[in-house]
Amino acid sequence: MKTLLFFGLLALALAACTTKPEAPKPDFYQEITAADARYDSALATRLGADDYGMHQYVLAYLKSGPNRSQDSVEAAALQKAHLENIMRMAESGKLVLAGPFLDEGDVRGIYIFDVPTVEEARALTETDPAIQAGRLVMELHPWYGSAALPLLTPLHKRLEKKGITD
Repeated sequence: MKTLLFFGLLALALAACTTKPEAPKPDFYQEITAADARYDSALATRLGADDYGMHQYVLAYLKSGPNRSQDSVEAAALQKAHLENIMRMAESGKLVLAGPFLDEGDVRGIYIFDVPTVEEARALTETDPAIQAGRLVMELHPWYGSAALPLLTPLHKRLEKKGITD
């Protein structure tokens, strides 16, 4: 009986010391694109999605303007004000995507506005100090893309260590 008790306690001790390896966690992309992901009508409605999960936006090409003769101090001040304007529009929910092109071409960057008309997007671009100074001009087009774009700004906040205006 003592031998049986000894081996029983030994088995319990060994079991306590060994742990089952954790199942590997799924890759984040796999997690959000899982085959069992289902249509979410409430989310689609909140994002203004049509039956294809799409939504109309206004795409803006930011191009070099006719007045790029500012000295370096003035150009830096305009760039800072331009970035602050981008942040203001993004925080309002009207601008869902923005970014510069990394080459030195005439098209300097893009905006995607979540507004119903080109006219409303034009009014927003006219608040930009770089547009007002003629350093940039906008070319605006109605555009059809994923209704999920408004989720990028809050998601980006989770990735951003430093703000663009810091």
